[in-house]
Amino acid sequence: MTQFDKLKKELTELSRLQVRIGYQQGDLPARQAGKSGKNATLLDIAVWNELGTQTKDGKQHIPPRPFLRQSVDNNQQQISDFIKKELAGLGNGKTAQQILQRLGTYQKGLIQQEIQKGDFTPNAPSTIKKKKSAAPLIDTGRLMQGVNFVIEEKPNDS
Repeated sequence: MTQFDKLKKELTELSRLQVRIGYQQGDLPARQAGKSGKNATLLDIAVWNELGTQTKDGKQHIPPRPFLRQSVDNNQQQISDFIKKELAGLGNGKTAQQILQRLGTYQKGLIQQEIQKGDFTPNAPSTIKKKKSAAPLIDTGRLMQGVNFVIEEKPNDS
């Protein structure tokens, strides 16, 4: 197989695959049930914190702390540079799988960094008392440790 054929094969593979970074459906429960009687998964907790929640009467319960969006918004140039550098490696024998694996690992680190250092609405005094910490998004560390990625086929849009 020629170098050109290998490159063409890997470009085809890149067009067929995607990397999804964040929290995956089916994660194990992150904490026991509250008043609702249901266990909360890491995906649940991530969504509640990313978007915020409201009580039934429309009052804000959890303020939005968009750590996922900010990990991209605050690092657009670095992400773009990283992708360009990785794609340049295709000519040097890197595979689509290797590039997507590295991209997933890189973005996972950016999300974890945002959880640790992000500029978010402070915790309410009741939350600080309950978890004995003023750091938003950090309690047991499971939210930060639970960031993950999967490489999968892109959905067929036909």
